[in-house]
Amino acid sequence: MYTRSEPVTTPVHFTFEGRPMQAQAGETVAAALLAGNVGAVRSTPVSGAARAPYCMMGACFECLVTIDGRPNRQACMTEIREGMAVTRQKGAA
Repeated sequence: MYTRSEPVTTPVHFTFEGRPMQAQAGETVAAALLAGNVGAVRSTPVSGAARAPYCMMGACFECLVTIDGRPNRQACMTEIREGMAVTRQKGAA
């Protein structure tokens, strides 16, 4: 899906759905998930349709995830941190 244009020089380790992943320090959660080839990060409350980060600037809310047990976090507006646990948001939280 996506590939990094630059190698990771300052790695940050986190998990997505329990899967260990690595990101570049300073990236947003959404950028890290896209670079890790994660597709859908949430499902809609009405139809359950899969959604993925879209605008990457906090306007569309398609990137809502659960971070460290807290739902409704905008992945595109949240900087990745060491040890962060990110999971898909299923429907309305």
